[in-house]
Amino acid sequence: MKILTILTGKIIPVEFRGKPIPTGFFKHPVPGPVMLRSLTLEGDEQADLRVHGGADKALYAYPYDSYDAWRRFKPGIDFQPGAFGENLCMSSLDEKEICLGDTFELGDAVIQVTQPRYPCFKLGIKFNDQAMVQDFDRFGRPGVYFRVLREGLIAVGDEMKLVKREAVLVPVQEIFEMTELDPLRIEEILQVESLTEKMRNKYQSFLDSQSAMVPE
Repeated sequence: MKILTILTGKIIPVEFRGKPIPTGFFKHPVPGPVMLRSLTLEGDEQADLRVHGGADKALYAYPYDSYDAWRRFKPGIDFQPGAFGENLCMSSLDEKEICLGDTFELGDAVIQVTQPRYPCFKLGIKFNDQAMVQDFDRFGRPGVYFRVLREGLIAVGDEMKLVKREAVLVPVQEIFEMTELDPLRIEEILQVESLTEKMRNKYQSFLDSQSAMVPE
């Protein structure tokens, strides 16, 4: 897994349903090396911190290999790195293989997998087509969010080197495709030590609700 492109973006206003909406979705390639900070790449901005950015979504990577498949899926669109608002376009990044809590050295930095990316309406704004939100779900290649465990410089050509895995392996793709919660699998997922607080609360609440339904 290697960095092919590094991308950052500034907050700009875009029109949505007749109103200006601030967004940092529009990313552009930048020459490296770039400093990866605890909350974002240096020079990158996120507009809505309720759903973007923060420690658990400090860095978003998307697989370059998926772009050819997107061009076949939507042949009328010229997909290029940065189309999905990623910070890194990477070779050989596979959501079916990479797991929650996987920890990597990347350049001088150390990063850890936190979750897949889920699409929001700003993806539709980017492509001037709100159907892209549903298309992203159906296409099933979400990319990967990371938290930053150690700040450091990263550059195009840097390889992502696995240094640690969790005892319980939970592929990013499994989380993205999970529509029904299986209590036994959720118990396993809760054993992932690095699970985000939001995910832990969600899954623990589910188990608690299941327990409440069992008659005494």
